[in-house]
Amino acid sequence: MSAVATLSDVTMRFREHTALDGVTTAFEQDAITGLLGRNGAGKTTLMQLLTGHRVPTRGRVEVLGSAPYENDAVLRDTCFIKEGQRYPDYFRVTDALTAASLLFPRWDADLAAGLLADFDLPSKRPIKKLSRGMTSAVGIVIGLASRAPLTLFDEPYLGLDAVARQLFYDRLIADYAEHPRTVVLSTHLIEEIAPLLEHVLLIDRGRVLLDADAESLRDSAVTVTGPGDKVLAFARQHELLHAESLGGHSRAVVRVDGAADRHAASAHGLGVEPTNLQQLVVAMSLQSPAARGSVHLAPSDDLEEVS
Repeated sequence: MSAVATLSDVTMRFREHTALDGVTTAFEQDAITGLLGRNGAGKTTLMQLLTGHRVPTRGRVEVLGSAPYENDAVLRDTCFIKEGQRYPDYFRVTDALTAASLLFPRWDADLAAGLLADFDLPSKRPIKKLSRGMTSAVGIVIGLASRAPLTLFDEPYLGLDAVARQLFYDRLIADYAEHPRTVVLSTHLIEEIAPLLEHVLLIDRGRVLLDADAESLRDSAVTVTGPGDKVLAFARQHELLHAESLGGHSRAVVRVDGAADRHAASAHGLGVEPTNLQQLVVAMSLQSPAARGSVHLAPSDDLEEVS
């Protein structure tokens, strides 16, 4: 599979703050990637670089084979739906869609009309008078109907209730199946989007912690529980991501190589549970830079619970 966008040793600094630090990654063609990480991890900065809103302090950014900054040929094939997307004060919903239709050469008016109906959006109402959820829905309509080869959503669901969020996921996956393109989803609702993802990029403190296909990640970690000494013995043979203990009982998230490791944990009398994507992301993000790769069991009062 070829890459639609790449970052090569990219660093982005803002005065004393380093938002991205030596990031190298690629976004594959016709794949849905989850861009994950805590607030302030560098996700929005990365998307701003991909969409030509910023120029890196160091390193190289390429989108569709060229640098995106001030590159009209690249930008018309890139759609970036930002958190808190702003529109001119006088814009009605229909004005936003008309403007988008002029910007994106692959615009699908029929899809846009269907999405307006799905989200029950009043086309003649000024956007500034919409609720937060309806404003988010306008961005979703534009992002999906643009059919841009590279489409990025930064927290696209703000203000949407559970039903509207599921509608977004359903419409995204249905249209993606018929019209594949590269989609990047930045969100904190990891478990909700997990079934959609084909690739996961986890960033923390401006560095890449995880860059892997979603299928392999689903079987890459387990949560083991049992006596502290047995949990520690098992963890020492693998990679401990997060652990907590209470009395003599411990619980740990451990990276494993496959079914054989899970069977080995069971054979040693440990409880073994699957670790979902959200638990894996939280466990990796909770590790301090100095602690990553080390094996340590701490009292549960000293650690946040993995959830």
